Amino acid sequence: MQDDPKTLVSTDWLAQHLKDPDLRILDASWHMPGSGRDPKAEYEAAHIPGARFFDIDEISDQRSELPHMVPPVEKFMSRCRAMGVGDGHQIVVYDSTGIFSAARVWWLFRLMGQFDIAVLDGGLPKWQAEGRETEDMPPVIRDRHMTVRRQNQMVRDVTQVSSASKLKDTEIIDARAAERFAGAVPEPRPGLRAGHIPGSRNVPFGTLLQADGTMKPVDELRATFGAAGVDLSRPAITTCGSGVTAAILNLAMERLGKADHSLYDGSWTEWGQFPTLPVATGDS
Repeated sequence: MQDDPKTLVSTDWLAQHLKDPDLRILDASWHMPGSGRDPKAEYEAAHIPGARFFDIDEISDQRSELPHMVPPVEKFMSRCRAMGVGDGHQIVVYDSTGIFSAARVWWLFRLMGQFDIAVLDGGLPKWQAEGRETEDMPPVIRDRHMTVRRQNQMVRDVTQVSSASKLKDTEIIDARAAERFAGAVPEPRPGLRAGHIPGSRNVPFGTLLQADGTMKPVDELRATFGAAGVDLSRPAITTCGSGVTAAILNLAMERLGKADHSLYDGSWTEWGQFPTLPVATGDS
């Protein structure tokens, strides 16, 4: 794998840079509601040395009824500052699944104009499987200012996605499992219709990963998108259940050198609850 401090780095890379003064590590573990897991408690029990806990649900727009929507700029800045994360830092973000929720935080930092951030390939499971050290102590925080230049082209709302679905000028790519995309099983969140956005393609996020939770090599990523009927020469909007795993698709496209991709923040939690929005079922 090619280490790239703007997209994906290996456990070897992180181990070599662990003592760098301008490195900041974030544990962005998050689990589906009903999983019975407490990511904050797991972080407090064991995390990569120096890691701060990034709470995806708390660092969000609490005014929205939708889960973990993009936070206001001021809130993002103040929470990062409180974690001692700011300008001039190289950030590495990981999660306790492999590559799951960490990609969402990678995307969020990029949305806020911070591009020196990478996901740890294989996450905490790979780090621990290799026998590398963890700790249970909170890090020493030193205040650091953060400058935000929000990149509005990287996020899409329901109106923009509805327009893209009608105009068919953009690839809408859904990261949910095939049976959820097809509408063959009920959604895990109550009150949502089953199915997908008309005209969208299905690339379940797991198809971009290898058995050990690391991301597939670039040529295999390209083949996976191609097999799903995705035309990578067109702009892309990613979507999923609630805007978390969609970011894995954005990370994969960035690995392919594709820059014109955005994420539908409300995702199916928003689309699936409005009876006025059309729903398709079956394969794309």
